[in-house]
Amino acid sequence: MKPLDEIRNIAVIAHIDAGKTSTTEAMLYYSGLTHRVGQIDSGTTVMDYLDEERARGITIKAAAATIPWREHLIHLIDTPGHIDFTAEVERSLRVSDGAVVIFSGVEGVEAQSEKVWNQATHYRLPKIALINKLDRLGASFPRVLAEINKKFDDCAVAVQVPVGVEQDFHMIADVLTEELISFSGDSNQVVERNPLPDKLGDEVAEYRDKLIERLADYSDTVAELYLEGREIPLATMREVLRKMTMASQIVPVLAGSAKNSIGIQPVMDAIVSYLPSPSDIGQAPCFRVKDGQPCTLEPDDSAPFAGLLFKVVASTSADLLYMRTYSGTLQAGARLVNSRTGEKVSGKQILRLFAKSTEALEQVGPGDIVGLIGPRNCGTGDTLCDSRHLVAFESMQFPETVIAMAVEPRTSRDKDRLDEALELLCREDPTLTLGEDSDTGQRLLSGMGELHLEINLKRLEHEFKVPARAGAPRVAYRETLKDQKTITAKFHKFLGDIELQAGVTILFRPFKQARGQDTFSVTSRLERQREMPKNFARAAQRALEDGLKTGGNSGYSLIYVEAELTDLEIHPDKTNENAVVGAVLQAVDQAVREIGTIVLEPLMRLEILSPTDKVGDISSYLQPRRALIQELVSLGQTERIVCEVPLSEMFGFGKALPKLTGGRGSFTMEPCGYQNKLA
Repeated sequence: MKPLDEIRNIAVIAHIDAGKTSTTEAMLYYSGLTHRVGQIDSGTTVMDYLDEERARGITIKAAAATIPWREHLIHLIDTPGHIDFTAEVERSLRVSDGAVVIFSGVEGVEAQSEKVWNQATHYRLPKIALINKLDRLGASFPRVLAEINKKFDDCAVAVQVPVGVEQDFHMIADVLTEELISFSGDSNQVVERNPLPDKLGDEVAEYRDKLIERLADYSDTVAELYLEGREIPLATMREVLRKMTMASQIVPVLAGSAKNSIGIQPVMDAIVSYLPSPSDIGQAPCFRVKDGQPCTLEPDDSAPFAGLLFKVVASTSADLLYMRTYSGTLQAGARLVNSRTGEKVSGKQILRLFAKSTEALEQVGPGDIVGLIGPRNCGTGDTLCDSRHLVAFESMQFPETVIAMAVEPRTSRDKDRLDEALELLCREDPTLTLGEDSDTGQRLLSGMGELHLEINLKRLEHEFKVPARAGAPRVAYRETLKDQKTITAKFHKFLGDIELQAGVTILFRPFKQARGQDTFSVTSRLERQREMPKNFARAAQRALEDGLKTGGNSGYSLIYVEAELTDLEIHPDKTNENAVVGAVLQAVDQAVREIGTIVLEPLMRLEILSPTDKVGDISSYLQPRRALIQELVSLGQTERIVCEVPLSEMFGFGKALPKLTGGRGSFTMEPCGYQNKLA
């Protein structure tokens, strides 16, 4: 087993088409794991191995690979950039210790760049950034660096700068060491470092002064040497830079071109030098199963084992489970407990992950990312642990689906096979859900967008060999309450000779702002009442959460609702948990009927990149579709249009944009809240 301080668990994140997969493919090659650099255009990538990924040239599923570099092991997760596959990003970041954020040197900070950056910040992940595609026309390192600082609180500091602009970019200047880094060989595998030529000295010195000033803000040693005009030892600068990066007080920025294999080896060096190991992260927070109390786990190989499942590759025979280990040592074939279900499971095989390929391991220690085959009835977010120490990690939260589509088999004999294939797809992807149309009885597959559903329908045909018919996409509407009201409900029922009775008082109110997280909030005052049995209080809170999910007057799920349990009336010998649940559900039903609900439609943040001469055509297309343009940014000969638009108006936009722009436009959409459907 590798020592903890020689392991790095890293996610590569970015906007779509910023160069994540190209960067990762080059890393695989330079580490010796592949004999050539995989190319997206030619469909030879290792990390994008699904047929749909290679056909479309985009990442759909997060893929993990273990890369040896400088006597370290880098567990690298290449994530999708398209918002429809945000679940892949979310669960990858959940188990990572650091992130490499990639920005296009032309487009800069885009919509999904902000989204994934904020996701990484939510998980408190230290970051390094790569400004990629600096060989392209219109690329500008200073402009993108300034944009990163503007968007993300002045956190970015250049540790490298490009030498040459656009097609003349071919070398890198190291700001820390004041060296010129050149790349040669058939695939730029030879890296040479030489002293900076005089003509680059002034430019690099300016960036170096800015870096030292930031380090001096953190380190008294650096500040003292800097003020006295003395030379600051390189080892000191690197140590302070590492500490600041791990404390998320600074983001080192590097330069490169993944397609031309320029600057990739220095990125791998930076991962090892500046991003944390599992030992740096230390204790992992979790909860004791027996009482729900918080506790922590040490990354100690002699402790009881605990690991978090963060991805499922479903199969009719045996699922492949992606697992991050946090504590203890796991032997192949060992018995574990799924703390969610209480079931005992067997980890028959432990696998070292290499995208689609794997290698069997006999055992694994803490701080690792591996594959596991054997456990049944396990899903994303489950904790597998030693039966002697039952713990659970915090579960992952995924966004609500916004679009649905009816799916039917082409022939009646394929009905069972379709149901089985859809169940496998939903088990793999937490943002895919399968339901039923209450009017027609049709299967409804819900997801994050048209592309999300389209790709999964293609997978039905190509991977599972089940051709299916799909209906027109439909919007997944939601409801919220019209007003605030306190509801008191009484539950009184006879079950045979048993009399059940309970009462509850709940304050319901809608959120003031129908934006942000599309969910509801449940709070309780019952725990403050000393005489209140804890099992009744917990049952009431669970029932309230479940009740709010059942829907409003129009049958859509409720969101933006706060519900506070203020009182629970219990009767000796007549109140049990079932009576409490009955009273709460009765109160929810009464609230929906008496207060009334408003139907909400999903609102999307639409970002379009268009040639300047086509902006007028796009604006004319968007105006009658209730779009509200918020930002228009010039990027040379390209314009970035940012607007908010109802999802219902965007069906077919992916086919309309190429016609509007002569095939030169691109767009991304992400949910940004809900608005009154009548608006």
